[in-house]
Amino acid sequence: MAEESGRSFARRNQLLEIEKQVHNWWTEGDVFKAEPKESPPKVGEKFFGNFPFPYMNGYLHLGHAFSVSKLEFAAAYHRLKGATVLLPFAFHCTGMPIKASSDKLSREISMFGNPPVFPAREEENVETEVKVETEGNQPAPGGKFKGKKSKAVAKTSGDKYQWEIMRSYGLSDEEIAKFTDPYYWLTYFPPLAVEDLKEFGLGCDWRRVFITTDINPYFDSFVRWQMRKLKASGKIVKDLRYTVYSPLDGQPCADHDRASGEGVIPQEYTLIKMEVVSPFPPKMSALEGKKVFLAAATLRPETMYGQTNAWVLPEGKYGAFEINDTEVFVMTYRAALNLAYQRLSHIPEKPTCLVELSGLDLIGLPLRSPLAFNEIIYTLPMLSVLTDKGTGIVTSVPSDSPDDYMALHDLKSKPAFRAKFGVKDEWVVPFEIVPIINHPDFGDRSAERICIEKKIKSQNERDKLDEAKKTIYKGGFYEGIMIVGEFAGMKVQEAKGLIRSNLLETNQAVVYSEPEKKVMSRSGDECVVALTDQWYITYGESEWRKVAEECLASMNLYSDETRHGFEHTLSWLNQWACSRSFGLGTRIPWDEEFLVESLSDSTIYMAYYTVAHFLQKGDMYGNDHSSVKPEHLTDDVWEFLFCDGPFPENSSISSSLLKEMKQEFLYWYPFDLRVSGKDLIQNHLTFCIYNHTALFPKHHWPRGFRCNGHIMLNSEKMSKSTGNFRTLRQAIEEFSADATRFSLADAGDGMDDANFVFETANAAILRLTKEIAWMQEVLDAETSLRTGPPSTYADRVFANEINIAVRTTEKNYSEYMFRDALKTGFYDLQAARDEYRLSCGSGGMNRDLLWRFMDVQTRLIAPICPHYAEYAWRKLLKKDGYGIKAGWPEADLPDLSLKKANKYLQDTIVSMRKLLQKQVSGSKKGNANLSSQNKSSVGLIYVDEQYSGWKKECLGILQRKFDTSTGSFAPDKEILSELQKSEVGQQGNFKQIQKLCMPFLRFKKDEVVAVGVQALDLKLPFGEIEVLEKNSELIKRQLGLETLEILSMTDDALERAGPHAAVVKQNPPSPGNPTAIFL
Repeated sequence: MAEESGRSFARRNQLLEIEKQVHNWWTEGDVFKAEPKESPPKVGEKFFGNFPFPYMNGYLHLGHAFSVSKLEFAAAYHRLKGATVLLPFAFHCTGMPIKASSDKLSREISMFGNPPVFPAREEENVETEVKVETEGNQPAPGGKFKGKKSKAVAKTSGDKYQWEIMRSYGLSDEEIAKFTDPYYWLTYFPPLAVEDLKEFGLGCDWRRVFITTDINPYFDSFVRWQMRKLKASGKIVKDLRYTVYSPLDGQPCADHDRASGEGVIPQEYTLIKMEVVSPFPPKMSALEGKKVFLAAATLRPETMYGQTNAWVLPEGKYGAFEINDTEVFVMTYRAALNLAYQRLSHIPEKPTCLVELSGLDLIGLPLRSPLAFNEIIYTLPMLSVLTDKGTGIVTSVPSDSPDDYMALHDLKSKPAFRAKFGVKDEWVVPFEIVPIINHPDFGDRSAERICIEKKIKSQNERDKLDEAKKTIYKGGFYEGIMIVGEFAGMKVQEAKGLIRSNLLETNQAVVYSEPEKKVMSRSGDECVVALTDQWYITYGESEWRKVAEECLASMNLYSDETRHGFEHTLSWLNQWACSRSFGLGTRIPWDEEFLVESLSDSTIYMAYYTVAHFLQKGDMYGNDHSSVKPEHLTDDVWEFLFCDGPFPENSSISSSLLKEMKQEFLYWYPFDLRVSGKDLIQNHLTFCIYNHTALFPKHHWPRGFRCNGHIMLNSEKMSKSTGNFRTLRQAIEEFSADATRFSLADAGDGMDDANFVFETANAAILRLTKEIAWMQEVLDAETSLRTGPPSTYADRVFANEINIAVRTTEKNYSEYMFRDALKTGFYDLQAARDEYRLSCGSGGMNRDLLWRFMDVQTRLIAPICPHYAEYAWRKLLKKDGYGIKAGWPEADLPDLSLKKANKYLQDTIVSMRKLLQKQVSGSKKGNANLSSQNKSSVGLIYVDEQYSGWKKECLGILQRKFDTSTGSFAPDKEILSELQKSEVGQQGNFKQIQKLCMPFLRFKKDEVVAVGVQALDLKLPFGEIEVLEKNSELIKRQLGLETLEILSMTDDALERAGPHAAVVKQNPPSPGNPTAIFL
């Protein structure tokens, strides 16, 4: 709306003014203050929902708003239903992102001055997508996003200076300089976020707001208690573990510390030591006297018996790296760096390269490789070797690897290819496949056989080779049998670990690990895998995992896809590094050199919400406004409050306050719903389950998670570089809060990515303001409306549609399907009102029904558009109390037969209109109004209300051959057999009868799929003639007819059609499908 110059903003501004007025009402009434009742809540009497606190290194954007809107709509629905609702909010500041950004600013000042004058550089034209629901750089309030790079670009060191990113927020140079203090971020962004969420209409109890880190001494105490309790129960240990690690930061790099690569974990390989046979070539002469190995990373150590050669990338860059005093590994620098952080380097954490080598330098090297049947094998060129994965050295097993088989086949069969890389015949030609595994489907030369079957001609047919590899590896691992070596006769999956252990124990291999995919830290460096001695939470421990799975099984997750995501995460999640050396946060209480990392202080803070207002008195920073001092919060106090611990007799906190806090926790816990983006399933949300099962009794375990996808804007990814991005504040200023919420609800539910459409938000502005005007118009003209109880057919239909809307919308809200709730509670209800207006004609609309419509419409839209609903409730309808707490409207049981009758009526009018338009266009030009052209026309509607004869017989057969439990019909053979035995089937030539009946049988079967088993009924659940006669005036008015006759299909009635009788006979009516003609 705001992007089209010259366009009026009056309607948008009207909504903004209404929202300000409503906010004042809510503030005066403290309507979102959540107070527990004296007695424990029964089912449905309370609702406690929460949302993963957003990271505070920027402004809130529409990605945050999308996820939080799901919680907001749910909470508003429960509030409307009369539940006591708690929706709290907090802000996350723990970890590296803020510290990394402040350090960047400090470095830029030291290098380029204050304000910095950056060297001129060519701006790269790079578009990078913004992944919403994670932390990032947001635009300045009230304006378009100014930056030319997206968040993902800005988070890397080479693409943009941090100072420029801060300028893109709309900040002055003087203000930016203050952000060199990491704690300044904590005082700047969270208060702005509170303002934005209040304008959004979030129904939050702001007394409970807090931020994390040790700047808040109360929350700091809570986290310390949590960590001590986990350690005391053996769930935090210090251990050597492989972990993704940032060399620049000098500490592990967890998901929230990453610019890219979230969810990536270490991939462990077996590093096979393939010894280079002396004498060495001149390029490697400096290595004489040392044991030099080509280090090949493999996931399949059991296949080493079948080695025929090693592969290198001819143009690849390699090095000979000193591992210890006697051993040298040839590999890529990237692999050597990983090894150096795994305590396999002469100088810890620093690879020592003795000789730089290329792949061409390595071709022809003779090797002795562990387990190989060939005493000497050679190093050969392979064009598909990756140097950014593994070590750049690959051992070749052509018996079981399609890639190896085809590469070796190419070298053997193409002399010119050998000559290109200086490969001698004796390095290749004598080496044949060594069978090592019997594959159940492909024998003991599986790679050769599948390449022949798939007609793979060369190593360049990548897609075919990948498919072949997948097929061979899966079957070979689970069903293959070793046919050579010490473990011959054993299944591959059993032998694999034993063979690997032997290789490691005999020092013929070492363990090597690297990130399974590329990971970049927020500080800008590529991460490695390090073997670190630090504190870990023992996620994945077998007994704890069983309890976590028990908790998961008891939870409502609202979709099978979400449940599968959690089950998968529980299947692989292992120990998690919970300590960091740098950043912001709470100190590990028994080892204060370290900080608690950002995904470990955010697992049970939902419990803290229940008492935060007693401790912090609404001050998010925990400044000294409370009678309770942080030092009063001993472990005994926390145990009493949250874990059914004994009353802390010696506490400095008054017993009455302790009991009040305890009562508050017991009232609200467990929480009912946590809403989050799906990306947090693999860490934060699963951690939440683990920690609750470890720290709380079973009756306080979480009840439900609802996960959603990310959000797109106008069917495209959110991207700052293209300007396809909105902060929450920008969206509110551009569309208003309620139109933004409307479009968020319409964007979609479920785990797929949703779509926020600007056109929908603009249309919502128009719809909401027009509805306000219409309501005011109706109220002003109330005396002209028809009074008395609803009595006409149109009244009955409209009243029924209102009842249907109430019932279906309640179901949709209760299942948290908000797009559906918007459809049934607003769009469908509006359509019913518009249809009612048309149906009433000169008789006029019923006053009581319109009042009920306005009341119901206001309540049903209240969770999504609360400002509009509140205004309508108080200003237009002049009702007492608050619209957002008005209660769910009552509704009689819907009359489904009446709904079907009305659909039948509307469908009949539509089909008659099409027929009449066709008739009119055949005799007159133009598209003038039908009523102006057909005043003297006569309409005849022929009705046949019940199937008879052979059609009745066919329906009876289908009814008997339909299984309601499975929703399916018997096979056609059975149906035909039944037809042949029937009275109809015995009347003559069955082929002719089959030709007559089968189209009808197929039609009815398809109709059952579309509308249900009622399609097999002999007649409709209402009288068609009665419906048409009661609405004859409506039909005449809409079609411009002077006369309308409704006739039962009889020979006598056909005479009324005159020369048109043939048309009726050709298209005879059937139940639900009348035939119309015009005279």
